[in-house]
Amino acid sequence: MSELLDGVPWRGAIYSGGWVPAHGGVLDSVEPATGAVLAEVGLADEADVAAATARAAAAQPGWAAAIGPERAAVLRRAAAVLSDNRAEFERWLVREGGAVPGKAAFEVDLALGELWEAAALPTQPWGHLLPASEPGRESVARRVPLGVVGVISPWNFPLILSIRAVAPALALGNAVVLKPDVQTAVSGGTLVARLFEAAGLPDGLLHVLPGDAGPGAALTVDPHVAMIAFTGSTAVGREVGAAAGRALKRVSLELGGNNALIVLDDADLDVASSAGAWGAFLHQGQVCMTAGRHIVLESVAEEYLGRLAKRAQGLPVGDPYTGQVALGPLINERQRDHVDRIVRETVAAGAEVRAGGTHEGLFYRPTVLADVTPSMPAFREEIFGPVAPVVVVRDEDEAVAVANDTAYGLVAAVQTGSPERGRELAGRLRTGIVHINDQTLNNDAYAPFGGTGVSGNGSRFGTQSSWDEFTQWQWVTFREQAHAFPF
Repeated sequence: MSELLDGVPWRGAIYSGGWVPAHGGVLDSVEPATGAVLAEVGLADEADVAAATARAAAAQPGWAAAIGPERAAVLRRAAAVLSDNRAEFERWLVREGGAVPGKAAFEVDLALGELWEAAALPTQPWGHLLPASEPGRESVARRVPLGVVGVISPWNFPLILSIRAVAPALALGNAVVLKPDVQTAVSGGTLVARLFEAAGLPDGLLHVLPGDAGPGAALTVDPHVAMIAFTGSTAVGREVGAAAGRALKRVSLELGGNNALIVLDDADLDVASSAGAWGAFLHQGQVCMTAGRHIVLESVAEEYLGRLAKRAQGLPVGDPYTGQVALGPLINERQRDHVDRIVRETVAAGAEVRAGGTHEGLFYRPTVLADVTPSMPAFREEIFGPVAPVVVVRDEDEAVAVANDTAYGLVAAVQTGSPERGRELAGRLRTGIVHINDQTLNNDAYAPFGGTGVSGNGSRFGTQSSWDEFTQWQWVTFREQAHAFPF
């Protein structure tokens, strides 16, 4: 059966006006579970970025002038291509990114939702008729594209975190230059390029340039680029925001998280521990929305710990491509060492390992830490690994105080037998997202997604939010006939 990448000269190439040689060299795409080389991917350099942004800027006005149904049709075709080829996308997510098959399927579903929602944008109303401020003049406000949007996406959910910016930006009349992370350059970049190429997106509107910090920095300051949509670490996000700010560009920063799952004393502890395990261990905890701090009222803490540890001990870890496992490998040795350091330092500070705490190669066992306090590394740092630190508190007030005791502000979740109690508590949490009787890992293409504090700059992804992200207002007035003024 033919696949999307068959017969296309993508190996060692970048996508910019077709598949062209990369001037930054090539890099092996490596399967983290086995170390096997899957392919050679092309790496862009600063010259490739400059050429791509110039070509995108030249192509964008014609695309913006296209009628809404024409742009919508391309997005709908892209969704159909993804649906028809989802097995290929899922396989790359498993092998290149270390995802278990269920996570890969979930990610493809999310990407399909983003494409279908983006396809609805071009045919929505895109302006307002304003009240006339003087006789004989008509006044309107209309949304216009920004121009060229630069997208920098990470490795952990590479497909969806590329698509959620690329799709609405294109739908609303922009051109896009995408720089995916080199560790998942195929699933977060090459396949995205092929998706839109197969859907008939006109030439020059999408460029996919895998690369390191050099081309990323070049994209951020390039004069042809009107906006940067960055998803990644808070540390790198600060640099991107500073550079884009100096250039007076619009910038959307979706950064890290240190998210709280609060378990109240009236919660169903079997359900709560299931939510806690899912929130902490999905995709090896390598998600910005991971439940990184489990804040539990003391009257139910020991039972919650026992149930959570039992769940962790029962989760198989291994190669997700060849085995029936719940957790795959961490993405690389650096990430593995980061996770292990936090666990070891937290245990040295007085925490107790109730499950896990060990690893073989990149395979880190799901870990539950008891007796964690706010002074410990597992409480303060974003772990980005399969670790569930449990903090015991006296009451709701302390739970709120402990949950808010962080510079991050992405998402929180509350487990309770009383939805009203959860709703009241949610109003006191300083996060961009709160889920009652759920876990922290949720995403809807039509919901405003984003954080506060060092989790982001307040920008939001999501259908209606896309108008705010990827267009700007233009005020236009009309007179039937010009008239003279006092001067």
